[in-house]
Amino acid sequence: MAEEQTVAAGAFADRIDRTRLPRHVAIIMDGNGRWAAQRNLPRAVGHRNGIEAVRRTVRAAGELAIPYLTVYGFSSENWRRPESEITNLMDLLKRFIKQDLATLHRNNVRVRVIGDDARLDAEILGLIAEAQRLTAGNTGLQLVAAFNYGSRGEIARAARRIAEEVASGALGPEAVTETAFETRLDTAGIPDPDLLIRTSGEQRLSNFLLWQCAYTELVFTDVLWPDFGAEALCDAIGEYQRRERRFGDVTARSAG
Repeated sequence: MAEEQTVAAGAFADRIDRTRLPRHVAIIMDGNGRWAAQRNLPRAVGHRNGIEAVRRTVRAAGELAIPYLTVYGFSSENWRRPESEITNLMDLLKRFIKQDLATLHRNNVRVRVIGDDARLDAEILGLIAEAQRLTAGNTGLQLVAAFNYGSRGEIARAARRIAEEVASGALGPEAVTETAFETRLDTAGIPDPDLLIRTSGEQRLSNFLLWQCAYTELVFTDVLWPDFGAEALCDAIGEYQRRERRFGDVTARSAG
């Protein structure tokens, strides 16, 4: 897999039907630590190589003209990790924005960050704000980074906003619908994922997009995140396209 790192998505496009691509792909990027452990390297090296996998995957999604790509960068539960690892992850985020923002902007990528901004330092908040401001008008791939994100927390925040509006009289109880709730989630305006990929062989959602993934197709791959790229993305899309999506109906709809 490592040899595929610089290969463009077009090299694997014959594995998929490019007329039936998912509109929104979400990824739980898992396996940085195990990738490093297999090589007797520090976890920090795994995280650095994970950033390279992000770059490859963003590039591949752009080449395939997938409209939305959401990556799970840092969960609200990740604060339980050792302080040194948290510091390293925060530094990697800062470095990624500083080094890659100009390229993302030049490639017409729109950046959006979802999650709770509590506990994030002023420098990170400033970089996130600048990335979103600079790319707000871009019309290509929408790259959504879930950072300090937890789906239960997101749902609780949305419920609190609705409760406050009902209490103030701005919203009547009868107006509390699924649509009203969705507009108060962090992902307001972003379509639900069609395909969710989790790397490293783990098979759980880990508090990621629980509301949004009600009818998402889930694909689990043994590929560790630092080895992920265009080939693994096309393989996951191929699996997605072999599925029949029913959305609760008895009539099957092909994925795409």
